[in-house]
Amino acid sequence: MSPLNLRRLTLARAWGFFNTGGGESIDRSDTQQSVRVLILASGGKDSSYATWWATLRGWDVSGLVTIRVTGDDSMMFQVPSTALAGMQAASADIPWLPVSIEGDEDTEMDQLEEAIASIVHGSRKLRSETWTANELTQADWPEGWKWPQNLRRLRAAEPIEGVIVGAIRSDYQKTRIEQMCARLGVKSFSPLWHHDGLSHMHDLIAHGHEVILTSVSTEGLDENWLGRILNTEDIFELENLANKYRFNIDGEGGEFETAVLSAPWMEKKIVIQHTVHWTGRRGWVDIWGAQLA
Repeated sequence: MSPLNLRRLTLARAWGFFNTGGGESIDRSDTQQSVRVLILASGGKDSSYATWWATLRGWDVSGLVTIRVTGDDSMMFQVPSTALAGMQAASADIPWLPVSIEGDEDTEMDQLEEAIASIVHGSRKLRSETWTANELTQADWPEGWKWPQNLRRLRAAEPIEGVIVGAIRSDYQKTRIEQMCARLGVKSFSPLWHHDGLSHMHDLIAHGHEVILTSVSTEGLDENWLGRILNTEDIFELENLANKYRFNIDGEGGEFETAVLSAPWMEKKIVIQHTVHWTGRRGWVDIWGAQLA
Protein backbone atom coordinates (compact mmCIF):
# COMPACT_ATOMS: atom_id res chain seq x y z
CA MET A 1 0.00 0.00 0.00
CA SER A 2 1.29 3.47 -0.87
CA PRO A 3 2.12 5.92 1.97
CA LEU A 4 -0.79 8.15 0.88
CA ASN A 5 -3.30 5.31 0.97
CA LEU A 6 -1.90 4.08 4.30
CA ARG A 7 -2.44 7.57 5.75
CA ARG A 8 -5.99 7.63 4.37
CA LEU A 9 -6.70 4.24 5.89
CA THR A 10 -5.35 5.34 9.28
CA LEU A 11 -7.55 8.45 9.20
CA ALA A 12 -10.56 6.41 8.13
CA ARG A 13 -10.17 4.04 11.05
CA ALA A 14 -9.65 6.92 13.48
CA TRP A 15 -12.84 8.64 12.29
CA GLY A 16 -14.89 5.46 12.33
CA PHE A 17 -15.48 5.39 8.58
CA PHE A 18 -15.90 1.61 8.51
CA ASN A 19 -18.58 1.57 11.20
CA THR A 20 -21.37 2.01 8.68
CA GLY A 21 -24.21 0.83 10.86
CA GLY A 22 -25.71 -1.42 8.24
CA GLY A 23 -24.06 -0.35 4.98
CA GLU A 24 -23.55 -4.00 4.03
CA SER A 25 -21.58 -5.22 1.02
CA ILE A 26 -18.58 -3.78 2.91
CA ASP A 27 -15.75 -6.21 3.45
CA ARG A 28 -13.37 -4.73 6.02
CA SER A 29 -10.76 -7.32 5.07
CA ASP A 30 -10.47 -5.50 1.72
CA THR A 31 -9.32 -2.20 3.21
CA GLN A 32 -5.78 -2.64 1.88
CA GLN A 33 -6.92 -3.61 -1.59
CA SER A 34 -7.60 -0.97 -4.24
CA VAL A 35 -11.12 -1.39 -5.57
CA ARG A 36 -12.36 0.32 -8.74
CA VAL A 37 -15.67 2.01 -7.98
CA LEU A 38 -18.19 4.44 -9.39
CA ILE A 39 -19.94 7.01 -7.22
CA LEU A 40 -23.55 7.98 -7.87
CA ALA A 41 -22.95 11.69 -7.36
CA SER A 42 -25.69 14.30 -7.12
CA GLY A 43 -23.47 17.21 -6.10
CA GLY A 44 -25.01 17.06 -2.61
CA LYS A 45 -23.66 16.33 0.84
CA ASP A 46 -24.26 12.58 1.00
CA SER A 47 -22.56 11.66 -2.26
CA SER A 48 -19.69 13.99 -1.34
CA TYR A 49 -19.24 12.14 1.94
CA ALA A 50 -19.46 8.80 0.12
CA THR A 51 -16.75 9.90 -2.32
CA TRP A 52 -14.49 10.93 0.54
CA TRP A 53 -15.16 7.61 2.26
CA ALA A 54 -13.97 5.75 -0.83
CA THR A 55 -10.80 7.82 -1.20
CA LEU A 56 -9.95 7.33 2.47
CA ARG A 57 -10.08 3.60 1.90
CA GLY A 58 -7.49 4.03 -0.84
CA TRP A 59 -9.94 2.91 -3.51
CA ASP A 60 -9.82 3.97 -7.13
CA VAL A 61 -12.75 6.29 -7.73
CA SER A 62 -12.93 5.69 -11.46
CA GLY A 63 -15.81 8.04 -12.13
CA LEU A 64 -18.68 10.11 -10.82
CA VAL A 65 -22.03 9.23 -12.38
CA THR A 66 -24.70 11.92 -12.16
CA ILE A 67 -28.35 11.40 -12.97
CA ARG A 68 -29.68 14.49 -14.74
CA VAL A 69 -33.46 14.37 -14.38
CA THR A 70 -35.14 16.00 -17.39
CA GLY A 71 -38.67 15.72 -15.93
CA ASP A 72 -40.19 17.56 -13.00
CA ASP A 73 -39.25 15.08 -10.28
CA SER A 74 -37.81 11.67 -9.44
CA MET A 75 -38.56 9.19 -6.66
CA MET A 76 -34.92 8.09 -6.70
CA PHE A 77 -32.65 10.98 -7.53
CA GLN A 78 -31.97 14.59 -6.60
CA VAL A 79 -33.14 17.11 -9.19
CA PRO A 80 -31.73 20.62 -8.52
CA SER A 81 -28.13 21.72 -9.15
CA THR A 82 -26.83 18.26 -10.09
CA ALA A 83 -24.46 19.71 -12.70
CA LEU A 84 -22.32 20.77 -9.74
CA ALA A 85 -21.19 17.14 -9.61
CA GLY A 86 -19.40 17.81 -12.89
CA MET A 87 -17.60 20.72 -11.25
CA GLN A 88 -16.68 18.48 -8.34
CA ALA A 89 -15.36 15.82 -10.71
CA ALA A 90 -13.18 18.34 -12.53
CA SER A 91 -11.93 19.70 -9.20
CA ALA A 92 -10.80 16.21 -8.16
CA ASP A 93 -9.64 15.18 -11.66
CA ILE A 94 -12.17 12.34 -11.73
CA PRO A 95 -13.98 11.47 -15.00
CA TRP A 96 -17.66 12.35 -15.12
CA LEU A 97 -20.67 10.69 -16.71
CA PRO A 98 -23.97 12.62 -16.80
CA VAL A 99 -26.96 10.36 -17.47
CA SER A 100 -30.17 12.01 -18.62
CA ILE A 101 -33.35 10.29 -17.47
CA GLU A 102 -36.96 11.37 -17.49
CA GLY A 103 -37.56 10.55 -13.83
CA ASP A 104 -40.25 7.99 -14.54
CA GLU A 105 -40.35 5.43 -11.71
CA ASP A 106 -40.88 2.52 -14.09
CA THR A 107 -37.96 3.30 -16.39
CA GLU A 108 -35.34 5.39 -14.54
CA MET A 109 -33.35 2.46 -13.16
CA ASP A 110 -33.32 0.74 -16.56
CA GLN A 111 -32.00 3.93 -18.12
CA LEU A 112 -29.25 4.23 -15.52
CA GLU A 113 -28.28 0.58 -15.85
CA GLU A 114 -28.08 0.82 -19.63
CA ALA A 115 -25.92 3.95 -19.38
CA ILE A 116 -23.30 2.45 -17.06
CA ALA A 117 -23.29 -1.20 -18.22
CA SER A 118 -20.43 -0.74 -20.69
CA ILE A 119 -18.47 1.28 -18.11
CA VAL A 120 -18.91 -1.43 -15.48
CA HIS A 121 -17.94 -4.30 -17.77
CA GLY A 122 -14.92 -2.44 -19.12
CA SER A 123 -13.17 -2.39 -22.45
CA ARG A 124 -9.64 -2.94 -23.72
CA LYS A 125 -10.20 -0.38 -26.45
CA LEU A 126 -8.68 2.95 -25.48
CA ARG A 127 -10.93 5.93 -26.14
CA SER A 128 -10.33 9.63 -25.75
CA GLU A 129 -11.77 11.26 -22.65
CA THR A 130 -12.53 14.36 -24.73
CA TRP A 131 -16.21 15.17 -25.11
CA THR A 132 -17.89 14.88 -28.49
CA ALA A 133 -20.29 17.59 -29.61
CA ASN A 134 -23.23 15.25 -29.05
CA GLU A 135 -22.04 14.36 -25.53
CA LEU A 136 -21.69 18.03 -24.66
CA THR A 137 -25.29 18.59 -25.75
CA GLN A 138 -26.51 15.59 -23.74
CA ALA A 139 -24.68 16.86 -20.64
CA ASP A 140 -27.26 19.67 -20.50
CA TRP A 141 -24.72 22.05 -19.00
CA PRO A 142 -26.42 25.07 -17.40
CA GLU A 143 -26.22 28.33 -19.29
CA GLY A 144 -23.91 30.78 -17.55
CA TRP A 145 -21.78 28.09 -15.90
CA LYS A 146 -18.13 27.93 -16.94
CA TRP A 147 -17.26 24.52 -18.39
CA PRO A 148 -14.10 23.19 -16.64
CA GLN A 149 -11.38 22.72 -19.22
CA ASN A 150 -10.00 19.64 -17.47
CA LEU A 151 -13.36 17.85 -17.12
CA ARG A 152 -12.89 14.35 -18.53
CA ARG A 153 -15.67 12.19 -19.91
CA LEU A 154 -15.94 8.77 -18.25
CA ARG A 155 -15.17 5.95 -20.70
CA ALA A 156 -15.07 2.17 -20.41
CA ALA A 157 -11.62 1.00 -19.32
CA GLU A 158 -10.77 -1.52 -16.61
CA PRO A 159 -13.85 -3.30 -15.23
CA ILE A 160 -15.62 -1.69 -12.27
CA GLU A 161 -15.99 -3.68 -9.05
CA GLY A 162 -18.50 -1.61 -7.10
CA VAL A 163 -21.01 1.23 -7.08
CA ILE A 164 -21.26 3.58 -4.09
CA VAL A 165 -24.41 5.45 -3.18
CA GLY A 166 -25.03 7.97 -0.38
CA ALA A 167 -28.31 6.42 0.79
CA ILE A 168 -28.99 6.89 4.50
CA ARG A 169 -32.44 5.51 5.32
CA SER A 170 -34.30 5.04 2.05
CA ASP A 171 -34.87 1.31 1.63
CA TYR A 172 -36.48 2.13 -1.70
CA GLN A 173 -33.33 3.76 -3.03
CA LYS A 174 -30.86 1.31 -1.51
CA THR A 175 -32.77 -1.79 -2.65
CA ARG A 176 -33.14 -0.61 -6.24
CA ILE A 177 -29.43 0.21 -6.48
CA GLU A 178 -28.51 -3.17 -4.99
CA GLN A 179 -30.75 -4.97 -7.48
CA MET A 180 -29.16 -3.09 -10.37
CA CYS A 181 -25.67 -3.91 -9.10
CA ALA A 182 -26.59 -7.58 -8.77
CA ARG A 183 -27.68 -7.64 -12.41
CA LEU A 184 -24.43 -5.95 -13.42
CA GLY A 185 -22.35 -8.35 -11.31
CA VAL A 186 -20.77 -5.74 -9.01
CA LYS A 187 -20.99 -4.89 -5.32
CA SER A 188 -23.18 -2.14 -3.91
CA PHE A 189 -21.80 0.05 -1.11
CA SER A 190 -23.88 2.30 1.14
CA PRO A 191 -21.36 3.71 3.65
CA LEU A 192 -23.86 6.10 5.23
CA TRP A 193 -26.59 3.54 5.78
CA HIS A 194 -28.43 4.22 9.07
CA HIS A 195 -25.88 6.78 10.20
CA ASP A 196 -27.19 9.08 12.92
CA GLY A 197 -28.45 12.23 11.21
CA LEU A 198 -27.08 14.72 13.73
CA SER A 199 -23.66 13.07 13.83
CA HIS A 200 -23.59 13.00 10.04
CA MET A 201 -24.27 16.73 9.77
CA HIS A 202 -21.62 17.56 12.37
CA ASP A 203 -19.11 15.25 10.66
CA LEU A 204 -19.61 16.98 7.31
CA ILE A 205 -18.73 20.37 8.78
CA ALA A 206 -15.95 19.13 11.05
CA HIS A 207 -14.20 17.39 8.16
CA GLY A 208 -14.30 20.30 5.75
CA HIS A 209 -17.32 19.77 3.48
CA GLU A 210 -18.66 23.19 2.51
CA VAL A 211 -22.40 22.54 2.35
CA ILE A 212 -24.95 25.03 1.04
CA LEU A 213 -28.72 24.64 1.25
CA THR A 214 -30.22 24.85 -2.25
CA SER A 215 -33.87 24.25 -1.38
CA VAL A 216 -36.13 24.03 1.68
CA SER A 217 -39.66 22.63 1.83
CA THR A 218 -40.63 22.02 5.45
CA GLU A 219 -42.17 23.98 8.29
CA GLY A 220 -39.46 25.52 10.43
CA LEU A 221 -37.06 26.39 7.62
CA ASP A 222 -37.60 29.81 6.06
CA GLU A 223 -35.92 31.82 3.30
CA ASN A 224 -33.03 32.72 5.60
CA TRP A 225 -31.72 29.17 5.20
CA LEU A 226 -31.58 29.34 1.41
CA GLY A 227 -28.05 29.82 0.12
CA ARG A 228 -26.62 29.45 3.61
CA ILE A 229 -23.26 27.72 3.92
CA LEU A 230 -23.59 25.61 7.03
CA ASN A 231 -21.30 25.93 10.04
CA THR A 232 -21.31 24.27 13.45
CA GLU A 233 -23.65 26.86 14.96
CA ASP A 234 -26.09 26.29 12.11
CA ILE A 235 -26.18 22.58 12.87
CA PHE A 236 -27.12 23.26 16.49
CA GLU A 237 -29.85 25.64 15.30
CA LEU A 238 -31.01 23.08 12.77
CA GLU A 239 -31.16 20.47 15.53
CA ASN A 240 -33.43 22.68 17.64
CA LEU A 241 -35.73 23.36 14.70
CA ALA A 242 -35.81 19.68 13.73
CA ASN A 243 -36.86 18.75 17.27
CA LYS A 244 -39.48 21.49 17.41
CA TYR A 245 -41.03 20.93 13.98
CA ARG A 246 -40.31 17.20 13.79
CA PHE A 247 -38.32 16.97 10.56
CA ASN A 248 -35.17 15.02 9.71
CA ILE A 249 -32.09 17.02 10.59
CA ASP A 250 -30.19 15.49 7.66
CA GLY A 251 -32.96 16.28 5.15
CA GLU A 252 -33.45 12.61 4.42
CA GLY A 253 -37.22 13.12 4.16
CA GLY A 254 -36.85 15.75 1.44
CA GLU A 255 -37.01 18.67 3.89
CA PHE A 256 -34.07 20.32 2.14
CA GLU A 257 -31.54 19.77 -0.62
CA THR A 258 -27.85 20.60 -0.53
CA ALA A 259 -24.82 21.18 -2.72
CA VAL A 260 -21.16 20.87 -1.79
CA LEU A 261 -18.82 23.62 -2.94
CA SER A 262 -15.63 22.32 -1.35
CA ALA A 263 -14.57 19.03 0.24
CA PRO A 264 -11.40 17.28 1.42
CA TRP A 265 -11.38 15.13 -1.74
CA MET A 266 -11.61 18.17 -4.05
CA GLU A 267 -8.60 20.19 -5.18
CA LYS A 268 -10.44 23.42 -6.04
CA LYS A 269 -13.44 25.22 -4.60
CA ILE A 270 -16.60 25.89 -6.61
CA VAL A 271 -17.67 29.54 -6.69
CA ILE A 272 -21.33 30.20 -7.45
CA GLN A 273 -23.59 33.14 -8.22
CA HIS A 274 -27.21 32.64 -7.28
CA THR A 275 -30.63 34.14 -6.67
CA VAL A 276 -32.98 33.04 -3.87
CA HIS A 277 -36.64 32.34 -4.65
CA TRP A 278 -39.24 32.09 -1.88
CA THR A 279 -42.95 31.29 -2.28
CA GLY A 280 -43.95 31.80 1.34
CA ARG A 281 -43.83 28.10 2.26
CA ARG A 282 -40.92 26.74 0.28
CA GLY A 283 -37.98 28.07 -1.69
CA TRP A 284 -34.95 27.29 -3.78
CA VAL A 285 -31.64 28.70 -4.94
CA ASP A 286 -31.28 29.43 -8.65
CA ILE A 287 -27.58 28.99 -9.41
CA TRP A 288 -27.08 31.04 -12.56
CA GLY A 289 -23.29 31.10 -12.51
CA ALA A 290 -20.61 28.63 -11.39
CA GLN A 291 -16.90 28.15 -11.93
CA LEU A 292 -13.88 26.56 -10.29
CA ALA A 293 -11.77 28.95 -8.24
